[in-house]
Amino acid sequence: MALFGKPKYTIVRIKKKDIPDGLWTKCEGCQETLYNKTLEENLKVCPKCNYHFVLTAHERIDILFDKATFAEFDKDMISLDPLDFKGPKTYKDKLFQDQEATGLKDAVISGVGKINEKEAVIAVTDSRFIMGSMGSVVGEKITRAIEYATKNRLPIIIVSGSGGGARMYEGMYSLMQMAKTCAALSYHRKERLPYISVLTNPTMAGVMASFAGVGDIIAAEPNALIGFTGPRVIEQTIRQKLPPGFQRSEFLLEHGLIDMIVHRKNMKDILSQLLDYLA
Repeated sequence: MALFGKPKYTIVRIKKKDIPDGLWTKCEGCQETLYNKTLEENLKVCPKCNYHFVLTAHERIDILFDKATFAEFDKDMISLDPLDFKGPKTYKDKLFQDQEATGLKDAVISGVGKINEKEAVIAVTDSRFIMGSMGSVVGEKITRAIEYATKNRLPIIIVSGSGGGARMYEGMYSLMQMAKTCAALSYHRKERLPYISVLTNPTMAGVMASFAGVGDIIAAEPNALIGFTGPRVIEQTIRQKLPPGFQRSEFLLEHGLIDMIVHRKNMKDILSQLLDYLA
């Protein structure tokens, strides 16, 4: 019987084409992997589960305002360090770090522009900058925007996204901003001018307990976390299990804290309709 030798195999290694970073994002709602270009075209809303990703302040303004109509206020205002705060990082280091990371001077952008040709003043907080917390600059810029709206008889819209509330790096100075912003809004209201508060994920603590919670109309994006203290802290304090969806937009609409839930793609048109009706 003839014996045959073992067949010889040649191993060919195929070099995989490198895939550039930054092309895909995993949805925090459904864990689906999303192509970034598709996500951006959908205003950073997951097409699978409707999860609303966090937007930057600039992205929010680009979505809401007519092209080339927005003029920014107080662009170069920066925070000081009144307490000379020191911790694992100093307050000055934290400010510098977030300024470098975001390109912002502080956690809010304010200005005036047009929404479907209707003029309005806006302030938008950015949760990337020290969690969107409110220090002296945030309070001052929002107050100046409100005063500009009052003087020029314009409606104001404030879009809130803060997981940090009052910025305790500044101590009492940060807490003063809660009263200051609400006082400016009370003068705006006396002139019978509309204020629309838009709540995004998350809107918490001192921001929610001040200007974010006193709108003539309070709208929210779907499934936004809204409240004062987080649900885990509340459960630990009262030693009870909270109901499903507690502090989410849908729960709060059902219980009367907010007036409407608006999908991001409809926000500009809804705001325009409200401005037309209220003004």
